[in-house]
Amino acid sequence: MNCVEFVHWQDGDAFLGYLLDFPDYWTQGESLADLKEHLADL
Repeated sequence: MNCVEFVHWQDGDAFLGYLLDFPDYWTQGESLADLKEHLADL
């Protein structure tokens, strides 16, 4: 099982975050679950 760490925060209605291994690639989602899906695509 792979473990991936990420940083996330909420700014207004948007959830923003990035993978610790790829800090230059930020993404956002409408919810935390949506953000996690976008991070999984990276």
